[in-house]
Amino acid sequence: MSDTAMALLVAVFTATGGFGTNDFFGPTLSGLDDRVPPPWLGVPLAAAVGLLTRWRRRLPVTLLAGSLLANALVSAHTAVVVALYTLGERSTAWPRVAAATLASTVVVAVPIWRFAGADGAIPISMAVCVAPVLLGLYVGTRHELMQRIQERAQRVEREQQQRIAQARSDERAQIARDMHDVVTHRVSLMVLQATALEATSGEDAVTIARQIGATGREALAELRALVAVLRHDDDLPLTPQPGLADLDVLIEESRRVGIPVTLDVTNPAGRRPPLLVEHTAYRFVQEALTNVHKHAPGAPTRVRIQQTARLLRLSVRNGRGRPVTNAPLPVGGHGLLGLAERVRLVGGAFTAGPTPDGGFEVTAEVPTFRSEQR
Repeated sequence: MSDTAMALLVAVFTATGGFGTNDFFGPTLSGLDDRVPPPWLGVPLAAAVGLLTRWRRRLPVTLLAGSLLANALVSAHTAVVVALYTLGERSTAWPRVAAATLASTVVVAVPIWRFAGADGAIPISMAVCVAPVLLGLYVGTRHELMQRIQERAQRVEREQQQRIAQARSDERAQIARDMHDVVTHRVSLMVLQATALEATSGEDAVTIARQIGATGREALAELRALVAVLRHDDDLPLTPQPGLADLDVLIEESRRVGIPVTLDVTNPAGRRPPLLVEHTAYRFVQEALTNVHKHAPGAPTRVRIQQTARLLRLSVRNGRGRPVTNAPLPVGGHGLLGLAERVRLVGGAFTAGPTPDGGFEVTAEVPTFRSEQR
């Protein structure tokens, strides 16, 4: 029922003495015992109580005070019932509700006690005062509980959306790192091979051209795989990510373009690290060799991989290279940042800096024990 309909109902009952006739409840607290209140008293009280009932959700205490005042003059038990129900539903202060209920019970019960005694006053006052309050408290508590459940569901949904957005952001960052590694490494090899091709003729030129073509096809294949992941939302049959077993091929590519690279792998336990750590190690070496191609062509380079029971230590160190005489390869400034980010994502530590002999070294320590990868 709307507040307007409730206000009209309360006003009519107050003006006519309905649901509170003196034949049943007895005279009012003021002593008025007419069956129908006189218009000069009933109509103004009905209008006032009706207006307060219309605003009952905002003024529950005021409505109760007005209803008790009206009930002391005329039979306004309907207004008292509505006021106490509203107070129980809207109020969260239990002491105030209890005090208001006690006061209302006294005001309602006294005239009935005089007219019908305790046998009539107790059950009627309980029905008019206590029962509405208890019903209002139940409804209000239920509404509050439903509101909290709804707010919690909305909060969980927002948190889930935030997690999804964060996962998408992490995935985009991962794809960006992979694309950076693939493009810079493969293309830098192609540029170095093309530079060598300029000073070569005969069969050597044909061999280098074939190497350029093979490198380009490998770059295209890896880029197509990454683009396929971006285009499709469903699960795709993914090819295995490169790992430590693919380092020989990676280093051989650098050797073919004139970078003397040696690989030193130490693994006393003979156990493979987790796949994510393997992929990180591969990309670490790939990006480090790409930086050697860019900034120190021809520099002797040593790749060291040492695996213990809990750590995988990576090191790529190069000596002094030849001066870059041709057009330098474009530098985006993201290589070392990408390396540090990759290592950090798997819980590792990254360092980079020049060496005393004029070279450069990048190192990383990545935990391989699963309980440490958080």
